[in-house]
Amino acid sequence: METSKSEQSPALSSLYLQDLDEIKRALKRFDANNDGQLSAEELSEVIKTLGSTPSAEEITRMMEEIDTDKDGFVSLDEFAKFCSAGSDNGEGELREAFDMYDINRNGLISSSELHQILTKLGEKCTEQDCVKMITSVDSDGDGFVNFSEFKTMMSQSN
Repeated sequence: METSKSEQSPALSSLYLQDLDEIKRALKRFDANNDGQLSAEELSEVIKTLGSTPSAEEITRMMEEIDTDKDGFVSLDEFAKFCSAGSDNGEGELREAFDMYDINRNGLISSSELHQILTKLGEKCTEQDCVKMITSVDSDGDGFVNFSEFKTMMSQSN
């Protein structure tokens, strides 16, 4: 499962991308004008794709936090830092990330839910790939990832 985190946005707090290639692909997918960085408008599209409708104020607040060089854009380096944030943050942020994947809110992530979210994030994977991902972290063998398994997986990937 790939995801990342940020305190200010429930939608973006769900990305936990695991390596630079994944981060580059995610940035490129939303970089509409192909300038190698995200504008506030492009960042807003990222959030909308993840199922949230951010206000202009929320986008401004997120840009202020992510855009550390204050040039008005999110560079690859800033996006990478943003996507890797969370490895030392509390359980609340992990819960937000988990909740994004748990579409039906039953406390479990299914391969179908994982596939839906990864597809929205631009990842090319089959539902069978998602079954394999679930199986790799499913310590109780029920075919789903619960929050405890999710926390273990995230602590290992970070």
